[in-house]
Amino acid sequence: MATETEAASEGGLVFHPLDQFIPKPLFGDGAVHWYTPTNLTLWFAILILCAVGVFVLGSRGRGVIPSRLQSVGELMYGFVYKMVEDVTGKDGVKYFPYIMTLFVFILFANYLALIPMSYSPTSMIAVTAILGFGVFFAVTILGFVKNGPSFLGMFWMKDAPAVLRPIIAIIEVISYFVRPVSHSIRLAGNVMAGHAVIKVFAGFAALTLVSPVAILGITAIYGLEVLVAGIQAYVFTILTCVYLKDALHPHH
Repeated sequence: MATETEAASEGGLVFHPLDQFIPKPLFGDGAVHWYTPTNLTLWFAILILCAVGVFVLGSRGRGVIPSRLQSVGELMYGFVYKMVEDVTGKDGVKYFPYIMTLFVFILFANYLALIPMSYSPTSMIAVTAILGFGVFFAVTILGFVKNGPSFLGMFWMKDAPAVLRPIIAIIEVISYFVRPVSHSIRLAGNVMAGHAVIKVFAGFAALTLVSPVAILGITAIYGLEVLVAGIQAYVFTILTCVYLKDALHPHH
């Protein structure tokens, strides 16, 4: 197998679109340990600073006529609050801070990742798995705390024919335990796919003959990624609300 240097010297086109998702040390080129500051650490810090800037610094004046930054924070707050209230009901509003935190984290991470030469935390399955399994364990524990053993009734369809109830129960149990997997993979997969495609088009942009087409492709995919960044934050959040509703009202 030819190395990248050999391929480049022969006029070949060599690029690795998935290399952009590898965590790398901020200082030096050594191995990455649990305590090593990486590009992921850096963008986590930038994400937190941006969230603080919007929701803390942007609203510190609390003006009757809000500033632009305050308006952005209020719009996000109202949007998520209405979502939680509509999906889970009034008794689900007390869990709004947790759901709002998830939404802000994913939304800011997705949009910051669209900055050239940035890093996307939500492209890592390790990050999205923590989010997905965190929601799964939280709503499952909440379901048992709120409803006791009757929480298991959500798997038993009383309205179905008696013969089909055991089969439906097995399907429901399987689908319930698949939730955190689909919840996390959906987010990471969509974010990673978009960035990888942009990288592929960027590689072809180095070729003079196809560079105009490649640039158009980059522009189109980038525009799509702007939509996907917001949609994926919305999908993750509304699914969390649905799972919370099942925990609070398992028989509905």
